[in-house]
Amino acid sequence: MKTTLSTSSLDAKTRFRVQVKHAVAIGPGKADVLQAIAETGSIAESGRRLGMSYQRVWSLVRAMNGDFIEPLVLTQRGGSAGGGAALTARGEEVLAIYRAIERDAERAVTKRLPQLLALIRPDAGVDS
Repeated sequence: MKTTLSTSSLDAKTRFRVQVKHAVAIGPGKADVLQAIAETGSIAESGRRLGMSYQRVWSLVRAMNGDFIEPLVLTQRGGSAGGGAALTARGEEVLAIYRAIERDAERAVTKRLPQLLALIRPDAGVDS
């Protein structure tokens, strides 16, 4: 399992991604998609809310549904009654676990990042 943590002292935002095997990953984008679907009940509205295309949201949902032991999102096609999307119990569980990992990572970063930043030159990363 590979984990990636990226953070910026400028915006104090930590982004945490968990990657298992070659491509199975859950990160902030997929977690935000799950959260938006839970809140809106709609793939299209989730895309609008997140600034993603409908196709991109669908792509992420298909990837997650295929990568986990059970689907995370159930969808219903549109029609006279309208379509919709909802998290499965497994989807709710995955989202809750990921958000807990984010909180844990944020606590660790908050504790240790100042020590690391104190050791970095102020002009580091600036093009000469």
